[in-house]
Amino acid sequence: MAILLLVLLLWYSGLFFQSFFLHRYAAHQVYTMSKRTEKITFFLTWLCQGPSYLSAYGYGVMHRMHHAYTDTEKDPHSPKYDHNLFAMMWKTKNIYGDINNKRIEVDQKFTKNVPQWKNFDRFASSRGSRIAWIVIYTIIFVFLVTAWWQWLFLPILFLMAPIHGVIINWFGHIYGYVNFKTTDTSKNLFRFDFLMMGEGYHNNHHKHSSRANFGGIHWYEIDVTYMIMRFLNKLNIIKLK
Repeated sequence: MAILLLVLLLWYSGLFFQSFFLHRYAAHQVYTMSKRTEKITFFLTWLCQGPSYLSAYGYGVMHRMHHAYTDTEKDPHSPKYDHNLFAMMWKTKNIYGDINNKRIEVDQKFTKNVPQWKNFDRFASSRGSRIAWIVIYTIIFVFLVTAWWQWLFLPILFLMAPIHGVIINWFGHIYGYVNFKTTDTSKNLFRFDFLMMGEGYHNNHHKHSSRANFGGIHWYEIDVTYMIMRFLNKLNIIKLK
């Protein structure tokens, strides 16, 4: 039971910061926050994503490219041009690394105002940080595991952020329903997105990429991340546009 609670905690906390900070702030900037709050959010993203930490700069730039080139050969991740999800994951990893380490030239329209904290990213993305998190997770499992099958969750925690990405960028372009006709294959995975906290409303998002609320087209499309954002807005921690 303790292991399952830990997995759920890390799944949803890591997913929240991926959606709230990396996606809706770094890539789409649907709200603003102070520089101090931004740095705190960088830290919380690292704390919750652990060994699979993603840079706001690398994620933000790559995601903007995804929207600009969806389902074309220039798309960093597309089921249309990648033979399987593992090939897509590997391609995405390489493009993310090239962007984050500035090994390729990127059009300024994709980098404009994308948040970057170079020193922290260097630490949080380092091999040492990732190994330390792997060791910490493994030690926790040693103390909490009560059955052999619970060990199967450990590699999921190691690769949690890429797994979140695959669910949306692979399955969210193959399975589900659509509210809007678009020029791409984006789909809504669930009518109530219990798994991805609103990220699963992918067709809605591709139609209205500047909206903070990914759901809301039908009464059952509840975007949990957006609900939390509204609460943070009332507390003046962020300011929704």
